[in-house]
Amino acid sequence: MEKIFKNQFTGMDYIQLIQPYGEANKNISTRLDTLILDYKLTYHSEPIHHIQSRIKTKESIQDKLIRKKIQVTVDNIKNELNDIAGIRVICYFIQNIYAIVEILKKQSDLIVIKECNYINEPKPNGYRSYHIVFGVPVYYVNGKEYFPVEVQFRTMAMDLWASMEHQMCYKKNLLNSERNNEFRQYAQQLKMLEEEIEDRYGE
Repeated sequence: MEKIFKNQFTGMDYIQLIQPYGEANKNISTRLDTLILDYKLTYHSEPIHHIQSRIKTKESIQDKLIRKKIQVTVDNIKNELNDIAGIRVICYFIQNIYAIVEILKKQSDLIVIKECNYINEPKPNGYRSYHIVFGVPVYYVNGKEYFPVEVQFRTMAMDLWASMEHQMCYKKNLLNSERNNEFRQYAQQLKMLEEEIEDRYGE
């Protein structure tokens, strides 16, 4: 069955597919780099600790559609997946996250496709982050097309928790109620520490 799902998506299909997603990813990364510089000049502080970007591998794309029991074709990939291109933005404070998100949302050539605020409403396991999918214009000789880029905003504390949870639970198959309860407690402790630091030292 898995072979049936995969056999219409070749290596050349993948290379051609990801090219515009890579351009869209670079577009958002450039905007963020510009915002960092302008933020420094305007507010004399740095809102972002670091930025990571990635394009999903062929195998990851295939696996995600197969889990959904959807045939792996270029059209299905483009219609079903909003996270082929992804950027993770690690900020110092929560207020930095909201400031950068609002600036990007005001840029007239970006389209907001989807937004999930896991800071205000954490996932059951304690995961906190701000996810937003932008439609980013990619220009061609005869026009333009919008491609989605999923941007995940986290503070350094949120990123620490997510990295440890992924390493200890997901990678080692330790998904159980006791472990989930432990990581929910860790998330709450980090949240309290983060809020205390932001109240004392935030801008």
